[in-house]
Amino acid sequence: MLDATISRLRLISLIEGISYLLLISVGMPLKYMMQMPMPNKILGMGHGILTVLFVVILFQVWSNKKIATSLAIQTFIASLIPFGAFYIELKLKKLN
Repeated sequence: MLDATISRLRLISLIEGISYLLLISVGMPLKYMMQMPMPNKILGMGHGILTVLFVVILFQVWSNKKIATSLAIQTFIASLIPFGAFYIELKLKKLN
């Protein structure tokens, strides 16, 4: 499996955050305004896979005691908020 480092967490966090923004800004308008559900399904599947990978890596980094519990919780909550990945990137960059 991937080595759980803060660098990998930062990378997957940014990729997952970008996929979330694409899903919201491209997939949802196409689905609901243009009645085109297929792009939303593709973007949604990709985002879902990235989210699971993000959570696994976050758990590994936390369980290896590379980040504090409070930062792990903040990182998870930030992943649920649009643009949250970019905010938490600043905090994780300080640790690297």
